[in-house]
Amino acid sequence: MRLPAVLLALALLPGCSALSALSDATSVLDVYELSAPEAVPQGAQRPIDVIVELPTTTGALQTDRIMIKPSELQAQYLPDARWGEEVPVMVQSLMLRTLQETEAFRYAAREPLGLSGDIAIVSDIIDFQAVADPAGAGATVDLRLRVQLVQEEGVRILASRTLEGRARATSTETAAVVEAFDAASDALLTEFATWILARL
Repeated sequence: MRLPAVLLALALLPGCSALSALSDATSVLDVYELSAPEAVPQGAQRPIDVIVELPTTTGALQTDRIMIKPSELQAQYLPDARWGEEVPVMVQSLMLRTLQETEAFRYAAREPLGLSGDIAIVSDIIDFQAVADPAGAGATVDLRLRVQLVQEEGVRILASRTLEGRARATSTETAAVVEAFDAASDALLTEFATWILARL
């Protein structure tokens, strides 16, 4: 019988938002997905198996929430939206679909068919957020991905590059921000495919 008293005490605490936090936690968020580029570079098929490993990133991006930064040192998330997958898994899926669309490799997947593939794509997500304008008029989406091509046999790094994608959102409304994420992702993934085909 003590539970109601505990809840009442929480509600009466100065500045306490425990009950509203519980309400926010159970609210349904709109789900958004990014798409692979519609047109990617094509190439003659190479007898190469490519494995796209799960990207690494910082703790703030190990989530399915959509990050928007009001300042360089502050990270927040859009209150009414989330990605369909956690950011590293979504980026892995996008890289994989982009590679498959090039039709340039014998096999491209998350896991090798045998003990190992020929080439592993190892990556680190450096930036994956929208940065709000100081005046509050809109935001800029910044995506930055560090990619390494690793030859599985002998574990030798063949090449590395930092890829970037940037796009403007005309406002900080969710629909505008997600549309800018999609445009920035399209630019980054197109550069990714072009670079991979040139290096392999």
